[in-house]
Amino acid sequence: MVDSSEPQMTVDLTNCDREPIHLLGRVQTCGFLVATTADWLVSNVSANISDFVKADVNTLIGAHISNLIPPDIIHTLRNRLQNLTANAIPAVVSNIELAGANHRFDINIHISGKKIILEFEPALAQKDLERDLETVQQSINRMSALTDVNAILKFATRFCAALTGYDRVMAYVFREDDSGEVRAETCAPDMEPYLGLRYPASDIPKQARELYKRSPVRSINDSNSIGVPILPAPMHQGDAVDLSNAVLRSVSPIHLEYLRNMGVAASLSISIVVEGELFGLIACHHRKPKHLHQSHRSSMVLFAQMLSLIIEGKLTAQSNNYKEAASDLINSFSRSATTTGDISTVILDQCDKAMELMSANGIAVVSDDTIKLAGKTPSADEVKILAKRLNTQPSGKIFSSHELATFLPEAADFVPRAAGMLSIPISKSPRDYIMFFRQEVVQSVNWAGNPEKPASLGPNGVRLTPRKSFQTWRALVEGQSEAWTTSEIAAAEQFRVTVLELVLKLVDDAVVEKKKANEKQELLIAELNHRVRNILGLVQSLISQTSKKEATVSDFAKVLESRIQSLARAHDLITKQNWSSASFKELIQTETKAYLHQKSTRVQIMGPDIEVAPVAFSTLALVMHELITNSAKYGSLSDQRGAVKLGISVRDDGSLDISWREVGGPAVKAPTRRGFGSVITEKSIPFELNGESKIDYHIAGVRAKFWIPASHITKVVHGADLRQAEAPETDSAETAVKETVPFPKNILLVEDNMIIAMDTEGVLIELGAQSVRVCADVETSLDFIGKSKFDFAILDVNLGSETSLEVAHKLNAINIPFIFASGYGESQILNAFDTKVDTISKPYDKERLKKAILDNAKSG
Repeated sequence: MVDSSEPQMTVDLTNCDREPIHLLGRVQTCGFLVATTADWLVSNVSANISDFVKADVNTLIGAHISNLIPPDIIHTLRNRLQNLTANAIPAVVSNIELAGANHRFDINIHISGKKIILEFEPALAQKDLERDLETVQQSINRMSALTDVNAILKFATRFCAALTGYDRVMAYVFREDDSGEVRAETCAPDMEPYLGLRYPASDIPKQARELYKRSPVRSINDSNSIGVPILPAPMHQGDAVDLSNAVLRSVSPIHLEYLRNMGVAASLSISIVVEGELFGLIACHHRKPKHLHQSHRSSMVLFAQMLSLIIEGKLTAQSNNYKEAASDLINSFSRSATTTGDISTVILDQCDKAMELMSANGIAVVSDDTIKLAGKTPSADEVKILAKRLNTQPSGKIFSSHELATFLPEAADFVPRAAGMLSIPISKSPRDYIMFFRQEVVQSVNWAGNPEKPASLGPNGVRLTPRKSFQTWRALVEGQSEAWTTSEIAAAEQFRVTVLELVLKLVDDAVVEKKKANEKQELLIAELNHRVRNILGLVQSLISQTSKKEATVSDFAKVLESRIQSLARAHDLITKQNWSSASFKELIQTETKAYLHQKSTRVQIMGPDIEVAPVAFSTLALVMHELITNSAKYGSLSDQRGAVKLGISVRDDGSLDISWREVGGPAVKAPTRRGFGSVITEKSIPFELNGESKIDYHIAGVRAKFWIPASHITKVVHGADLRQAEAPETDSAETAVKETVPFPKNILLVEDNMIIAMDTEGVLIELGAQSVRVCADVETSLDFIGKSKFDFAILDVNLGSETSLEVAHKLNAINIPFIFASGYGESQILNAFDTKVDTISKPYDKERLKKAILDNAKSG
């Protein structure tokens, strides 16, 4: 009966964990122990030494070890100590003869603290050891050929049972929760099998697990014997001999009671250590006391080491295969994400492979406040709650749980869909996650007795008494999924790092692209500023030079307008493909159609077509404009008989020769004064393009030759030997028909530039319009359409911060004809309009505007 006046010790499952089993101060009776100081003076002796040799404990303590061991053997033991390190397993010196003994001994030697520990056991014949080692070697070859860990464990139990003769041999493997499961078993036919049973973690205390890692083989000869003490007894706890690595160390009374409750009289434990951690045990049980001699145990040590290495190799190969599969998936994901730039979409595109790799039933991606789901998962709202709860966890850490309801009580509502979760954080702020879900696995677990070990007082005082019942105790486990493995968590970490690297790369790429866009915008602004300045300078020069020649305001305006329109037409050609090279043939056709009308068929082009760089195109346009207009006024195109022969040829170095020859016209007189047109014709190509110009006012017709350097020629189109320009878009019959179409009387003009609007309004009135309503924005235009009647509209495409497409759709709906007026870079906007509508490019003159309106206006 316990004295109630003494302080009561709390009885719980940690009693076993706190027991100092390495300091019990006792050894098993199958041998004896001697401890010496560093200079080989005996400090401790087990009380049973006289059972093996003729020696007295009191006489031996304090004496030199040579009183027990011959000097030559001491020399051998010294050599063995040279190769031992702290906490190393003992070295063995076999078959040693001692004075006063009737048989030979095996000696285990190791260092414990400041003491040398010698353990003596009766030796077997050397031939028994050699036979055991040969058998172990054969077993290693057999196990190495097996590919499955369970198959290896099954073979190991059969081998150990055959070699040692124990009644029951179990392969006991630790689970993630430190409980153990019997994965393989070989036992006598009359014994109840333990295969598949699970043992709670408390059955093997923490300190026992550490000792199993240090001692690969542990033998208990008789569970009914508590062993013999080591003398002298320690006066203080710190004086006790540390027997952690001792092969004869006695066993905890609690463990002995545990074995007796199982009906086990003797046991042997073989440790399976994988990557420095205790993976499991080969547990051998016998119903009678049994001593396994040192030679047998030495062979079992080798077997334990090789078994551990073989299992470690198989697990490593499995892990490597898994890592390779994970790496392939992650690399595929990385390539796709780099291409698309949308991580969440890429994850879901490959969700089937990802779920297969992680053995998951569903996946959720939480990114930028959006949730995307695939497979069997909680709802989006439930995932939001999970994400919020995950925000309380340390940042940048993988979270996994096979029982999600213990992490989030609300998860009990969706256990059938998601009982387990592994979450990968893929950002810091805001927190984004990839979540893998596993469904509930309802399973029946067979325990070796009730896992809730009953707390009862036993013969060992106020301690937890080991359970006495090992009958199968079945527990139904609900609300859990399969546990996440170490390999899966490692793959998730690799996945997390890859995603974070991609996110950072995409952010960096976005920064780079933004920087490039800013630089491009700055360059565009600078280029635009340069071009505007050039155009303004050119227009100023046109105005200045034209005003010197023309006598009247009307003549001045007409000449100036024709030159500006020529520049505009050239500009249209080179901006059609975003300021790219343009066709010289198309330049001539455009210029002749715009100025000569029906006479354009009399300009004959011979030779290949040439594409000219934008920087040279405007210059050539002005030169060709001056030649054509002068020919139309004074030369071969001024009557009905003459023509112009325009020759194009390319030199071997890629440069261009252009020849201009007028034939069949009136006699030509050389100009008496040099006007601006003559300056453009003669000087602009040498000055602007570093080329050459030569003009000859021959009486039969003007002849000119121009040389353009190859740097201004981007392409030569062979086979385009056109004898004359294409016919104009309309013939005289078509013109007559158009003249029968009345000019619209009431016109809507949508234009946000006030000056252009005023000029266009004036031109429309001159052409015959009775009223023109000018609107500068979409809202005003739509309001006008809804309240007023009109019969035509002209829409500027770009209205500053908006476009006129909405107005165009409204006009289409009410069947009002219209045309677009566009500037530079608006082709993409116009492509968005799904109906074919004519477009007139700015700046436009009176004739072009009239033609465009009559082409699109309705008759009658």
